[in-house]
Amino acid sequence: MSIFEQLVAIRNRRGAGFLPYLDPDRLDKKDLGRTASVCEAQGADAILIGGSFLLSTNFDRMVREVVRAVDIPVIIFPGDTNQISAAADAIMFLSLISGRNPELLIGQQVKAAPILKAHGLEAIATGYALVDTGQLTTAEYVSNTRPLPRDKPEIAMAHALAAEYLGMQCVYLDAGSGPELMVPEEIVQAVCSYVSIPIIVGGGIRDPKAAAKRVALGAAFVVVGSIFEETSWDAALIGAFASAIHCLD
Repeated sequence: MSIFEQLVAIRNRRGAGFLPYLDPDRLDKKDLGRTASVCEAQGADAILIGGSFLLSTNFDRMVREVVRAVDIPVIIFPGDTNQISAAADAIMFLSLISGRNPELLIGQQVKAAPILKAHGLEAIATGYALVDTGQLTTAEYVSNTRPLPRDKPEIAMAHALAAEYLGMQCVYLDAGSGPELMVPEEIVQAVCSYVSIPIIVGGGIRDPKAAAKRVALGAAFVVVGSIFEETSWDAALIGAFASAIHCLD
């Protein structure tokens, strides 16, 4: 069974999947494995690692440390082709569908594809859509693109449907790293009800109640990172998120 199939099975069994996100620039490198282990113990279904912009070097070594520490899948959430490691279980093969920068729609993907094939690394084709939060995020700045407007759900719906028709396996609606505003509930509900592929939602989700609400609106997976960084990866809080997201447990 592929990693993506495992995630879908988790979603079907638990109601939704919980994906904590590790940004190597925001963690002491000695704590990467320990932090991932705490997430697993508290109910995480997989670990995401990567970032829109990394100052850290030795990405492969950091991924290996996380893989050694956990038994759940470790999935790369890459900002560019430098964030590839054969040690990971899979990589989100992102296409920035919310933007019109050809380098991030197909350019980086062409460069990465032969490397992934050589490594035998599972690529999870993901339509990545940034949603406006009213502030400039790292992902928006680095990608040199504009996010989807937060008050026009129909635009997000059309982008997600295009991703599905292009054969992508899932769509990731993201507000970016540490924003004050989350992806609006109206957009989450509209997109989830309009397409048949799984929807991942992340960015600015700061409490378990907000995570549970996105699951209730149809999100298949919820990504949480910034609030854990701010609370030093408090185990009880991580567990509370897991319980809120796993609505069928």
